[in-house]
Amino acid sequence: MNIEKIKNDLEQNKGKLLNFKFNGSRNQTEVFKGTIENTYNYVFLIRVDDDNAKIRSFSYTDILTESLEIFVDK
Repeated sequence: MNIEKIKNDLEQNKGKLLNFKFNGSRNQTEVFKGTIENTYNYVFLIRVDDDNAKIRSFSYTDILTESLEIFVDK
C-alpha cells in the first residue's frame, strides 16, 4: 500500500461513520468511532463521535505504519 492509495481510500470514505483503532506509545490502544472531516496534503482530520465531538489529526504514515487502523462496518 502506498500514500496515494491511502489518500484515495480516505477520500472515498469521507463523511462516513467508521471505527478506528489507534496504537499509541507504550502499548496504549484507543478505539473510537468517527467521521473523516477533511483530507490535506500531509494530514487528515477525524471528528470523533462522542459527547465532546473533538477533532483529531493523523498523518497518512500513521496508516502506513499501522499505528492507526480503520474498520468499516458491513
